[in-house]
Amino acid sequence: MRKPNTIESLYIDFDAFFANVEKQLEPSLRSRPLGITALNSEHSALITRCYIAKAAGIKRGMRVKEARALCPDIAIRQARPDVYVDIHNKILAEINRHVPVAKVWSIDEAECRLMGSERRRASEIAINIRSGLRQNIGPFITPSIGLAPNQFLAKVAAEMEKPNGLVILHPQDLPGPLLNLKLTDLPGISSNMEKRLQAAHIKTVKAFWNITAKHARSIWNNVEGERMWLQLHGYDVTRPPTKKRMFGHSRVLSGEFKNPRRTIDCLHLLTVKAAFRLRRAAFLAGAISISIRAPDQPRWWGEQRFSPVSDDFTFVRHMHRLYAEGLAALGHPHTLKATSVMLHQLTRREDLAYDLFGSDHTRPNKQENFDKVMSVVDQLNLKHGRAVLHVGARAKLPGGYAGAKIAFGRVPDKEDFF
Repeated sequence: MRKPNTIESLYIDFDAFFANVEKQLEPSLRSRPLGITALNSEHSALITRCYIAKAAGIKRGMRVKEARALCPDIAIRQARPDVYVDIHNKILAEINRHVPVAKVWSIDEAECRLMGSERRRASEIAINIRSGLRQNIGPFITPSIGLAPNQFLAKVAAEMEKPNGLVILHPQDLPGPLLNLKLTDLPGISSNMEKRLQAAHIKTVKAFWNITAKHARSIWNNVEGERMWLQLHGYDVTRPPTKKRMFGHSRVLSGEFKNPRRTIDCLHLLTVKAAFRLRRAAFLAGAISISIRAPDQPRWWGEQRFSPVSDDFTFVRHMHRLYAEGLAALGHPHTLKATSVMLHQLTRREDLAYDLFGSDHTRPNKQENFDKVMSVVDQLNLKHGRAVLHVGARAKLPGGYAGAKIAFGRVPDKEDFF
């Protein structure tokens, strides 16, 4: 932990990224309010909207039908994750022309660590990145850029003058510009955490600034509160590296897949997609968990543990058994609402010690046969750029691209779109 005395972090946060990509690619949308949905349905919720739609009162999570009633001119487009990932990769290449990207935080957020003379030229670099993006990616895919002594404050700065903003938080100016913010403008302070802070008589950023680091830690009940307080004060805080703990996918069900007889097809696809990612990352999993949710019932969750494996055959077999157990526990509902799968208890093959007294399917010779089959399947699919071989039937889900969900902290690879 140290306290920089100059600008060391450049943070880029793209404005209404999905919507602005669509506007860049479809000129007829540029002057219209635009909303993006996951599914092509009037009952689907908006996952994002452009700034024109925002000004008209359209909110994330609003149903398409509601959005049309509020704003009759709104255009609706179904999300195209493969297109957004392609643009994302082109954006990273453009940024790297000016300064190396240190970390990709999400599909529309990235951080650059400034070194040496780059720190003196921080604003010049930011302006050059903006110009390069405009010329080589497109003028409608706009970035908001923050410059600050650490990543936390640079992210805060990037949010301060959206859209298309450029804000610099110099160490010597703190806390000045921060005092006009709401507590929830600080990354990591959710509405629930805001309530906890208010219960501690901390209702403003100024009040939070003026407490001690240890007081912040006590409010959070863990070290994250202290880390946030330190970062707010301009310290560069190094966190221990995170450890991969699971591979999983979830799905809100729609159409025919709400029928439990078809939900299993969806869950099967999510399972083999997670297993494919597991193998590409060279992990084995020693447990599978699934969840299913029926309308007006609590979510059911079940887990099965076994000797660590990576093959589709084992995961699918245990998934089917858990699914049957879950349906029985829910009283065999006629309709399901959502499902998910998680492969966890991860280990590396080189760290594996086989149980000599385990059941037949855990013995190395049989497992090696499964592994060889999966290696052939994966190699052929990678070679052809699509799923030419797969274990079991492969359902085509509404919205496409099961397992290629874009989320904060995860940008799908091109292989996720097989």
